[in-house]
Amino acid sequence: MSCCGTTDPIRPPINPGFQSDVLKGPEQVHVSKFYKDAKDGKYISCLADDARTLYQTFRKGVIESNNGPCLGWRDNLQSPYQWMNFNEALLRAKNFGSGLIALGLRPGPSTFVGIYSQNRPEWILFEQGCYCYSLVVVPLYDTLGPDACAFIIDQTEISVVVVEDDKKVNLILDKAPKTLRKFVVIKEVRPATLQRAKNRGIDIHSFDEVEKLGAAKSFPEVEPKPSDLCTVCYTSGTTGNPKGVMLSHMNVVSGVAGVFMQLGPHKPRVGDIMISFLPLAHMLERCCENGVYYNGGAVGFYSGDIKELTNDLKALKPTLMPAVPRLLNRVYDKIYSEVSRSSVKKLLLRMALNAKEAEIKRGIVRRTSMWDKLVFRKIQEGFGGRLRLMVVGSAPLSPTVLSFCRAALGCLICEGYGQTECTAPITLTVQGDFVPGHVGPPVSCNAVKLVDVPEMEYYASQQQGEICVKGANVFIGYYKDPVRTAETIDEDGWHHTGDIGQWLPNGTLKVIDRKKHIFKLSQGEYIVPEKIENAYIRSQYVEQVFVHGESLKSCVVAIVVPDVEVVKHWAIENNIPGTLSVLCSNPDVKQLILNDMLAWGKEFGLKSFEQVKDIYLHPDPFSVQNGLLTPTFKSRRPQIKSYFAPQLDDMYKHLD
Repeated sequence: MSCCGTTDPIRPPINPGFQSDVLKGPEQVHVSKFYKDAKDGKYISCLADDARTLYQTFRKGVIESNNGPCLGWRDNLQSPYQWMNFNEALLRAKNFGSGLIALGLRPGPSTFVGIYSQNRPEWILFEQGCYCYSLVVVPLYDTLGPDACAFIIDQTEISVVVVEDDKKVNLILDKAPKTLRKFVVIKEVRPATLQRAKNRGIDIHSFDEVEKLGAAKSFPEVEPKPSDLCTVCYTSGTTGNPKGVMLSHMNVVSGVAGVFMQLGPHKPRVGDIMISFLPLAHMLERCCENGVYYNGGAVGFYSGDIKELTNDLKALKPTLMPAVPRLLNRVYDKIYSEVSRSSVKKLLLRMALNAKEAEIKRGIVRRTSMWDKLVFRKIQEGFGGRLRLMVVGSAPLSPTVLSFCRAALGCLICEGYGQTECTAPITLTVQGDFVPGHVGPPVSCNAVKLVDVPEMEYYASQQQGEICVKGANVFIGYYKDPVRTAETIDEDGWHHTGDIGQWLPNGTLKVIDRKKHIFKLSQGEYIVPEKIENAYIRSQYVEQVFVHGESLKSCVVAIVVPDVEVVKHWAIENNIPGTLSVLCSNPDVKQLILNDMLAWGKEFGLKSFEQVKDIYLHPDPFSVQNGLLTPTFKSRRPQIKSYFAPQLDDMYKHLD
């Protein structure tokens, strides 16, 4: 059961000693303390009766902001950000939606429209344009690959896909299903591409052309209902075809409402600017952006090159930033690498961190202390110098890195846990609890319980088990896939996440394991590769690591992508010449990195059978582009295993 909260709910103060309520009964179901009706088994689905859909929340933002800036972009890395106001964005979105209807789409939630583009203003104009006519948004993205994109277009019977550029058009054309009739392109495409599409019976229209067509026709809007399908978000499954997660408008709005309740006075507001660089194809970014628009804030889009993110941050000066652990790990490693060469700098950093962490424990979050000016200014300016809130999700973040970033950035950093199937948020840390090592209590749109996983010796009676979620944010099911839906959502409506959690004494959740990524060595010992990787990634020499083991082998090995700056610096100091590719083949470099990894493994308490017995050094990072990372920068384990099969086999041959 779900219901709306008041327009501006007063959040009760948090007691860091116990942050969630436990419902009566044998299952130990935890719910939010921030929503008074949660104890009665109710979940918040919206904050106001006139803001139950993403169509309505955007219009709330128009009023809240008094037609303030909405979408920001820049033409190149030298130019400043320019802004489109809310009213213009709303009008252009409506025109674009009307243009889609003019192209022959039928209004209503049974019509699906694809989008294959990086984050940019047109993505939002397209999204809001779809909602003006109750159309369903289906994002496509690079790591899906042509086969999976073709499967999605075919399964959802999409006839129109909005595509960013020539390259992406050709990727879809490689395997275009018969249902596809039209492309709408944001950037100009080559005449050869137009001809190639025409040969397949596919028309190509420009984004501007569709907007103008829609403005001329001006079809009456068809507003969606809260229960209507809003988006089908395909997860790039590690095996088989991707699964289409069906999310309603209520699902998404409830997720946003739950996060607002948790953030309290720190939630997005008029005057805020958010940097958009995490993929909009992923629900974490979609929820963050829709939350910012809802409260009248603005979103500035990065230039499209992740290597130039610092340049964009300095130009945009955002106040809000969603982030992933990989980004913060790089910041942490870079700083420690820089100070490692000077004992004075090392001492200064330690003193600054001690002073700032002591302040944070007293609830003081600021960027104005002596230590900020002396030690942390450069880091803060690298993020634009105005950050007040960062929300971190998608993968576990080390407590050491979290504490460092809280001190160095001088802003509130909340760590969340979620899944696409729960529209992103399940739990979120709260202001007032500065102890790292957990992902906070449940948000007010869902309840959380743990269930036994006997084969891994996790039992709910011992406060450990598989994390299960029930609430207004839990997805409808997988599109046209009742079998996998039934495997994931049980008969009582609980979504089984596949993650293993532990309740801490203060009512917060800690994610400690994964149900699926586990294998048994030949001697019967269970191995959890992510746990080992989290230890090794702390080595200054390691940028990325993939730990591998097999049931017929007695030990584990790893593929390691070295940190180019750190390794090259060491090589220069030791008079070892060569590019990173050459250094990767050097036995001294390999031994240096292996020894440091094993030392970190020992410090993390890894057992001897968990420590790698050999490593292969690879000069090129795993990336979204080469298909070895998901859009949220998680390792695609089967793909990495397949890609490095010869090297993995070779390591085992030498160990046998």
